[in-house]
Amino acid sequence: MNRISLPDLAAQLDLLAQSGGLIAPRHVDDVLLYRPVRGAAEIVWDYIRPVLSIKEYFFAPTERLLWIEKQGAEVRLTETLPEDKLVIFGVRPCDARGLLALDALFLETPPPDPYYARRRENATLIGLACEITGPTCFCTRMGGALDDPQGMDVMLYQAGEEFGVRVLTTKGQALVKSWGIQADLEPVVPSEVDPKIPGLDAWPPHFTDAFWQQFSERCLSCRVCSYVCPTCRCFDVRDEAVPTEDGSQVYERIRCWDACTGEPYRRVAGGHNSRAEKGTRLRNRFYCKFNYYPEQYGPMACTGCGRCVESCPVNVDITEVLDYIASR
Repeated sequence: MNRISLPDLAAQLDLLAQSGGLIAPRHVDDVLLYRPVRGAAEIVWDYIRPVLSIKEYFFAPTERLLWIEKQGAEVRLTETLPEDKLVIFGVRPCDARGLLALDALFLETPPPDPYYARRRENATLIGLACEITGPTCFCTRMGGALDDPQGMDVMLYQAGEEFGVRVLTTKGQALVKSWGIQADLEPVVPSEVDPKIPGLDAWPPHFTDAFWQQFSERCLSCRVCSYVCPTCRCFDVRDEAVPTEDGSQVYERIRCWDACTGEPYRRVAGGHNSRAEKGTRLRNRFYCKFNYYPEQYGPMACTGCGRCVESCPVNVDITEVLDYIASR
């Protein structure tokens, strides 16, 4: 395995930061997030995982899809595809595997989403293996591992003042070549999901269980679980008027994150809401992750990062649901 020293790695990261396209874990008002950095000195190296995943750099919390200009009977539409190239350093394995789950929908299901596809094309992921697990992490149950390279372009393994370097893609190969490292591509062997995790067939018999209503009683429908999740991908689309000085008609079409646990999510124009009860919304969240999504797209929509457990203000724990289904 190729190696690079900490000082040499820091120097290479400084060069990437000078181009304005380096994202890495750093503190923002004492909150650890993946954010742009001006150099290696701003990077936090000792951490479990940032509060938010790297999902926001590929499936943005809010983004403009179209710029719409109307003049008389003429309507002009301008697509606003992202152009920025990014290198994201310090990616945890659970976050890279989250992108693989999103790829199944946004890239591999026709037609591919052009906004997501462009961001994936323009980004290079440098992973950093975890040294310890956090109190809410359960990635190994979901087929992950602390040193899992799945979804990375380059994977780093820290050993004191040195880092082992694995190169997984041609993008990663081009990057480390600029570091003076000549490396062959290495194959990635996916890990197996814990056999105790309920499979697709385990879920349908429990759809009407009283468990869902009882379990949801403490849920606040605050939606934080969806926003911190590396695989949740519900969104809303709206057209908003843009104020102009000359009175011309200009609009922008906006896509923004939504969440199936929110009360308005299934409400239609006539006011009907097919998931007005919290129990049905919370049930849908878990069925989507472990039954609907893998049945339709392949991967489970959970990487075991534990962010939802850690962020929930009332201790709704996804592992309680998995244990409940597995025990029946």
